[in-house]
Amino acid sequence: MAVSNLVVDDTQQTDAAAASSGSSFYLAMRILPPAQRDAMYQVYAFCRAVDDIADSDLPRAERAAGLDQWRADIDACYAGTPRASLAALTRHIHTFGLKREDFHAMIDGMAMDAAEDICAPDEATLDLYCDRVASAAGRLSVRIFGMQDEPGHALSHHLGRALQLTNILRDIDEDADINRCYLPRELLAREGIAPGNPHTIAADAALPRVCETLVARARAHFAQADAIMDAAPRVQVKAPRIMSGVYRVLLERTVDRGFDLPRTKVSKPRARLMWIVARYALF
Repeated sequence: MAVSNLVVDDTQQTDAAAASSGSSFYLAMRILPPAQRDAMYQVYAFCRAVDDIADSDLPRAERAAGLDQWRADIDACYAGTPRASLAALTRHIHTFGLKREDFHAMIDGMAMDAAEDICAPDEATLDLYCDRVASAAGRLSVRIFGMQDEPGHALSHHLGRALQLTNILRDIDEDADINRCYLPRELLAREGIAPGNPHTIAADAALPRVCETLVARARAHFAQADAIMDAAPRVQVKAPRIMSGVYRVLLERTVDRGFDLPRTKVSKPRARLMWIVARYALF
């Protein structure tokens, strides 16, 4: 069975960084002090590894087995018996007090994708999915940033959902190509769109009205996240400020592109992203 192994040990730090380098979060991770930066690289590499399993073309049983192995591997980190490639992650788990349940939540989110092709989940299932695949990573991250539990948990809730809704809105066609649609069935039903083939949903003339509702929802989560970060010590929220800024640009570029056919791929404006980094990292 092929299982992704992107989390690496202390002798291969550059590989952990490389696993993160293509991410929209990479710029935010780069501005952190060394210990926090490496912790984020290791956490992101874990997220990449389980995501690669969920999105692979392996039989579903093998994907489930690969994710189960990661559950056991995470448990071994907490038991003090990690496999060699997880030595660095284990060190950061203890240094920053990372919670086992957040790693497991991330794996559970990937298991939702591995078990079946998600298409038009109900609102409760979509929110659970967003919590697992996005806010769980946020809960790990805010502990690395040094935030207190209550504001850190709230920030993870709102920023995680804002980021994941942005991904869903941006990637409608890419998701349809792998037989997935994350738009909630209640919103589809409101506009008379039947939950069925993801490409049929993506081509429906009423789809922009569904997307407008999710855009408003994402913006509300961004606003809630901003309020939490405004009240937090500046040094603790430099990285999430950058993450939020990058994804807000992606959301607005997605809105500017529009949701009618034909939809073009949304690109990242590098100059704008570098300005965001400079704004929050230096000033």
